[in-house]
Amino acid sequence: MTEAARIKVHWRDLRTDSETDEYLESRCNHLMEEFPEADSFEISFQIEGQDIECHVHVDGKRTRLAAHSTGAHTSKQAAENALDKLEREMRKDHDKRIFGNRRKAQKAQPKRMEDQDPDS
Repeated sequence: MTEAARIKVHWRDLRTDSETDEYLESRCNHLMEEFPEADSFEISFQIEGQDIECHVHVDGKRTRLAAHSTGAHTSKQAAENALDKLEREMRKDHDKRIFGNRRKAQKAQPKRMEDQDPDS
């Protein structure tokens, strides 16, 4: 059983968009299922010129990552771009942690020496 993601959304100089909120909730819950080390997400939207910027931060067990997107025309588009970047960062961090331990274990194993013939 998975626990729902803790999500904080900050709308700076923008009105709350329920469609974007629903998208954020489903996408963050999906990320929590895929990366159980993630605990909470903090997402902020703001207007920069004519475009919308989105900043996303994720915290969790041995995880603290961030991503952002610029140049989007809607808040949902900005959220999609930022969460796509965050997912790539989370995948990279997750794989590095898992496969790094495997590499260390492989290096720590002594090399096998071929058995020598007892007759010689």
